[in-house]
Amino acid sequence: MTTDAPLEAGLYVVATPLGNLGDVTARSLIVFRSVQCIACEDTRVTRDLLRLLAIEPPHLISVREHNEREASEGVIARIAAGEAVAYASDAGTPAISDPGARLVDAVRAAGHAVVPVPGVSAVTAALSVSGFSDTAFVFLGFAPNSGSSLTSWANELSDRVETAVFFDSPHRVEKTLQLLARQLAPNRRVLIARELTKKFESIHVVPAGDLAEWTVAHADKMRGEFVLAVEGAPKAASKSSVDAKQMLTVLLDELPPAKAAKLTAKLTGESREVLYELAESLKTRK
Repeated sequence: MTTDAPLEAGLYVVATPLGNLGDVTARSLIVFRSVQCIACEDTRVTRDLLRLLAIEPPHLISVREHNEREASEGVIARIAAGEAVAYASDAGTPAISDPGARLVDAVRAAGHAVVPVPGVSAVTAALSVSGFSDTAFVFLGFAPNSGSSLTSWANELSDRVETAVFFDSPHRVEKTLQLLARQLAPNRRVLIARELTKKFESIHVVPAGDLAEWTVAHADKMRGEFVLAVEGAPKAASKSSVDAKQMLTVLLDELPPAKAAKLTAKLTGESREVLYELAESLKTRK
């Protein structure tokens, strides 16, 4: 894409900085300068961003979660008339736990082009500094609000073999971390990333066994926006992994983790080390 070439009609989904203007991409600047209209999560936030980037704001349309379906009709009408329209959320990549997915779906269903203009994502930024070696990960959006849902959700996390990434709010993150400390095996690592790319950014990787103490020690730092990542559980690699887990569960009623893992390994042929980690995890939750 060059500054000389006009943009074709369509929707341009533009990632914006999380908080550091230096993360803006050259391509996003070209798009913002070239479109006839910008649909955005909050017109005030986008207008402020454009001014900081020395870009004269074009026509701005508010497309928020509560009006996304209705506002999509106006965006589609503009594209049908030959306009290039950008969409930007308040920060990061749109439609990733932010509004935008319904707009994208509606524009494509109407037969128009949808073009990604990639850039910063809090999800991949957090993963890149986690040090977790799993190639697979799952993004879970925001942690649940209610106590019972949060407990059930955390219990499911304890069995996930892929890294789980999610957002949390400052008024709830302490409760979430304390719950993870109880639900996860002590050696499972948790990434706690706060205010990514901003002035008060902090990044910590803490074993679940130390989370309760860490949370108390950092209680005065539970402010801002949080991205958490939970390292995947050890993989019981063979086809008998479910049977091995069931066997461990029964044996742990009578035996310590090391002996239960040793006996299960002999009976199933699975890795004793992997089974021991699984046994420790199961014992913690009993």
